[in-house]
Amino acid sequence: MYKQFKKYNFETKEFDSLAEAIIRLADNASIPFDPANTDYANFKKEVLAGAELQDADGNVMTQEQATEFINTLQ
Repeated sequence: MYKQFKKYNFETKEFDSLAEAIIRLADNASIPFDPANTDYANFKKEVLAGAELQDADGNVMTQEQATEFINTLQ
């Protein structure tokens, strides 16, 4: 299971956009959006195969939404 997280903007003191990483909930590991990172490749493969992906607010994405998100990544 994975979750997106929001980036904190220290200038505006608000969460304003998605960070360039995913949290793997099993161990709270941060996975950067880096094509050379094996955890990143596994994340994409697992989500496309049906692993749960939550948005930054904790809402579980449908498989269609998760697939669309994965398709926007490198």
